[in-house]
Amino acid sequence: MTEEEKDRLRQAKLDVTEDLANIDIERYRLSEVDSRLYRYVQEVASNPEGHNLYEQLAVRRFFTMCDRYGINVTEVQQFFDFYECLYFPGKGGQQRYKLTPVQCFQFASIFAFWNDGRRVVREAVLYVPRKFSKTTSTASLAIFDVLYGDANAECYTAANSADQAKKCFDVIRGCMRRLDPKEKRYLVNEQTIKSRRKDRSAFAQCLTANAKTKDGLNASTVIMDEFSQATDSELLTVLTTSMGVRDNPLTVIITTASDVFDGPFYEMLQGYKSVLLGEYEDDSLFAHIFEPDLDDAEDEESTWFKVHPHLGVTVNLDFYQQEYKKAQRNGSEAMLAFRTKLLNIYAENEQRAWISSTLARHISRPMALDAIKGRPDAMVAIDLSESDDFSAVTMGLYDVGAKNFHFHTAYFFPEGALPGHANERLYRVWAEKGFLTLTPGDVIDYRVICDYVLYLNSVVRVLGIGYDPWKSQEVINMLAASGAGNVIKGIRQTYGTFTAPVESFEHGAKTGHIFINDNPINAYCFGNAVLDSDKLENCKPIKRKQTQKIDGVITKLMCLRLFIDYER
Repeated sequence: MTEEEKDRLRQAKLDVTEDLANIDIERYRLSEVDSRLYRYVQEVASNPEGHNLYEQLAVRRFFTMCDRYGINVTEVQQFFDFYECLYFPGKGGQQRYKLTPVQCFQFASIFAFWNDGRRVVREAVLYVPRKFSKTTSTASLAIFDVLYGDANAECYTAANSADQAKKCFDVIRGCMRRLDPKEKRYLVNEQTIKSRRKDRSAFAQCLTANAKTKDGLNASTVIMDEFSQATDSELLTVLTTSMGVRDNPLTVIITTASDVFDGPFYEMLQGYKSVLLGEYEDDSLFAHIFEPDLDDAEDEESTWFKVHPHLGVTVNLDFYQQEYKKAQRNGSEAMLAFRTKLLNIYAENEQRAWISSTLARHISRPMALDAIKGRPDAMVAIDLSESDDFSAVTMGLYDVGAKNFHFHTAYFFPEGALPGHANERLYRVWAEKGFLTLTPGDVIDYRVICDYVLYLNSVVRVLGIGYDPWKSQEVINMLAASGAGNVIKGIRQTYGTFTAPVESFEHGAKTGHIFINDNPINAYCFGNAVLDSDKLENCKPIKRKQTQKIDGVITKLMCLRLFIDYER
């Protein structure tokens, strides 16, 4: 995206924020339709930083549609009442659910607008993160059509895989069995639901991606699940082109982002955004798009709430926190999954090699701690393992005269965890040669780490001890109890935090101003690291693969961050 395009989107955000602030929402009397619908549009209009550009545009467009067509209150309330009579699967089994405010807006946007006796909206796109309950809630549209649509209604759930298509259809089956447990009116099979009534031949069916045998259809409702994964639109085309004789056809695309940039949905998404931006006019489309705004940081909880309207409803905040931790810890594939499935942004692996193991060996120097004289100022950073791998402690020195940084990293591993470990042979060699310290027990001995940091403070004057606030707490408590509390500093493991140290370290390593101790584990860690960037172009090293280790890289950068932030 060019800077000009970015500026255009930033201006669009300012414009829609101003437009929504100037709308007299009370004039539309939405609370008489449903108080939840009113609350939703009021919240989006009054809290622009809590809602992304395209969500705001959808609300502005809703008011435009209200002005153009009015609101069919009866149709909206009828569907709301119907939905809340259905029994959906949940933690406690089949149960009824009240519509949330955002769901009220979505279904109202589909059913509120009519022109000459026909529903205006014929295509709905719900582009939301995982765990929104999009598949479950959207199933209600097919049930509604089977029961109350055309007498010969044909409803299809479709996806790339049989399993995915069946998820939505299983919800439909469960609801229908609850409504008609003895199957007096509807026959419920594994992949088909058929009417037994003489006055209705309506049915619902589960389809998969093979479109070659789907000719002769007459679809009235189509639900296409996880379409972002599709590599072609053949099945969708077969279904939508069969709707020509229907007065009120409805195609619903429900999906989360993916890394399939060359699939049909990515281009379709750009078209939906263009309609919302007002570049094209198409009242038959309702698009509800949830993603971060242009300048939102991916590690901020405010961003997570913005992209997931059901955060705190169908998914907990601590789930996002844990998934982001895992994404940072487990390498590029895990980070890609977090971005596509939970941030709901199209992304692909764009990591680049950073400091190679060859360069790491080139900048390695003998560095004996007991040879340090005069107790110079230094920084220390800690990265602890979760029991089955090594922990790292780095001490960083700055030589003012030569303008050089020197980093010494020590590595620790619990001896009891060695037998059967995937890297047992390598770790034993390192331990025998003095490059890896084995601590007693099956888990890392935090007292050994604490004692080592206190030893470092006897040979250098430690100005700061950096640690990951999401880990390390036990060691930090020990250090604080030992009198180091005033120099302890949490370093958030975010891309924004690491950008400046990454750039400084790379420049220093390549210009001969950064040196590391000649421990082969250092080169091993650098060889495992690739540089990853977020959408704000902040960067941080992550693992090539989940099983690899980069702890020594992270602690060196944490030390550099401490130097950057230090104020005398």
